Parts: sequence; structure tokens; C-alpha cells
Amino acid sequence: MTKSLLPSLVLASTSPRRRELLAQAGFTFETISPGESGVDETPQAGETPKEYVSRLARAKAHAGQLSLIHNGRADHFLVLGADTTVTIDKLIMEKPIHAEDAARMLSRLSGKVHQVFTGLCLLKGHREESIVSISEVHFETLSEHQIAEYIASGEPFDKAGAYGIQGRGALFIKHLEGSYSGVMGLPLYELGLLLQRFESA
Repeated sequence: MTKSLLPSLVLASTSPRRRELLAQAGFTFETISPGESGVDETPQAGETPKEYVSRLARAKAHAGQLSLIHNGRADHFLVLGADTTVTIDKLIMEKPIHAEDAARMLSRLSGKVHQVFTGLCLLKGHREESIVSISEVHFETLSEHQIAEYIASGEPFDKAGAYGIQGRGALFIKHLEGSYSGVMGLPLYELGLLLQRFESA
């Protein structure tokens, strides 16, 4: 894939982890906040995790594109939207809202296998391409002390499922099947596939 043949990339996300991954992969990009257009991240009744992240990735990409349109810049950019959620026993886990919420999530994940779904959506004009990365994460059994100590570090609070694979949370992960970058929030292999679709069209 020759990234130079593609339009400039705009990441419709303020996630520092997504920015870090794009930069590490050698992409030149801008960021824009999708929140200004009011993306509703509330799971809908009966929505599967895959449907949930797909919907939000698409909504964020469209929100980012709308912001560019308002600034007269939309024609020159590929807009990337992404969303990640952790799920176990069909329960969608987003970011914890307080310490008790984080403790509940970590206790639920302790000693079990859970899934991480990350949806991506690339958008340019009326053309749209989407994909979902699914990974399985095997968690160590955690003591109450481990959970409390981890929460006290502050790391869980801006992360789906209340842990970060790229930080202290890595100490809890026995095994990963799938995409490390996907668990972080931006599956780079799947992003490459989407970019290839745009390039080959």
C-alpha cells in the first residue's frame, strides 16, 4: 500500500492512544473531535457489541466529516472514525464513570476471557468503508487488593472495560488472541485493509 496516493487522513477522535498508534505506523494526519456533533454513545436495545462499535465508528466519522464540510475542507480528506468496547457475557462495558464502576468491571473480567470489539469507518464524500476487529483477552484472577491498587493508579478511568493493555493493565493479561493495537483502540492491520480498498477503487 502506498499511503502517498491516498487523500490526507483526519482522525475523528481525541483518543491519545489512537493518535499514538497512527504516528507509530508512520501516518501523517490531523485530529478533530467528533463530540461537537453530539454522537450518542448509549447502547441501543438489542444491539450486539459488533453492531454497537460499527454504529459509533460510523457516527464519529460522519460527525468529523460534517465539521470539515462546515470549514469547506471535506473534499481533501479521508475521515477515520473508531470505537472500542469490551464485552463479557454479552454485557457491553464502556469507560467506568467512578471507582465503584471500575471495580465492578475488573471483578467481572477477573479470571475470565472477554472480547474487545473495535469498529473502524473510513469516509470520503459519499464513499464509506467499515470493518470490525474482534480480539479475545484472557485475564488473570485479580485480588481485591490488586483491583483497588490499580484503580488508585487512575489508569482505568478513560478506558473501555477499565483497563489499558498498553499500561499497568498488561500485568493482568495472560493471553491475547487477536489484535494488540485493536485492544488499544485502533487495529492497524484492519486500517490497512480499509485504506487498500480506497486505493484500489
